[in-house]
Amino acid sequence: MTTIRRKRRTTRAARQRRHLRVRKRVHGTALRPRLCVFRSARHIYGQIIDDDAGVTLASASDLGSNAAATTEDDGSGKRASARAVGRQLAQVAREAGISTVVFDRAGYQYHGRVRALAEAARDGGLVF
Repeated sequence: MTTIRRKRRTTRAARQRRHLRVRKRVHGTALRPRLCVFRSARHIYGQIIDDDAGVTLASASDLGSNAAATTEDDGSGKRASARAVGRQLAQVAREAGISTVVFDRAGYQYHGRVRALAEAARDGGLVF
């Protein structure tokens, strides 16, 4: 009896498929750039991207010293650092003259750290 080998679907491949499905519709322009979130096991990153020009207009991550300093006020943990990154990203965007963005969750579910970053960016003044 022969065994049928099934193709193994990894979590990363599933997220990439979801991300491509979302990216068909979400597109950043100069007037309304795209806020893209990347989440690793330890860190979280946010970028504001103009897809027409192919340029990153603003970025923030929890690797920077500003996010680490703000995390102490907000508590510890990954969600607290995601909130700090969202606030920092909103501040950098305001300085660059960006007020409205399109949110790209990059295939991640909208909960936990992704949601914390998005809500903090909204509280910081970004509209999406």
